[in-house]
Amino acid sequence: MSRRTSRPRGPAAARITPASPCPCGLPAAYGECCGRFHSGSAAAPTCEALMRSRYAAFVVRDAAYLLRTWHPGTRPPGVDFDLAMRWTGLDILDTTEGSAFHSTGTVTFRAHYTDDGRPDSLHEKSRFVRHEGAWVYTTAVFVD
Repeated sequence: MSRRTSRPRGPAAARITPASPCPCGLPAAYGECCGRFHSGSAAAPTCEALMRSRYAAFVVRDAAYLLRTWHPGTRPPGVDFDLAMRWTGLDILDTTEGSAFHSTGTVTFRAHYTDDGRPDSLHEKSRFVRHEGAWVYTTAVFVD
């Protein structure tokens, strides 16, 4: 998800604890799922896992993780969160390659959100590559 904005500051990020359900949609606690990637105690083993953890990073507004997992050739200088947006769910629609045996992969997904209370979604096909042994986000194509 490459959405960046410069809207004024607003409400705080969603309150997620290690015991909270992971925002990525998998049936695990945040601390055992995407939280371990965010903390740096583990690396995402597949591009789908990285996509899920990047979505969760948008939910908890972890700019450092988003930048750390963005390819240096396409990484912006910073991430500005649109504070009127609340991410509400993630649907993984398709993946190609992106396993431990690949060097590239894609994940097509739909990320649901509300913007100033109005529901909407982002449909995107994200591209990932291995960089220095780890999966990183490179670019995306918006599907609709």
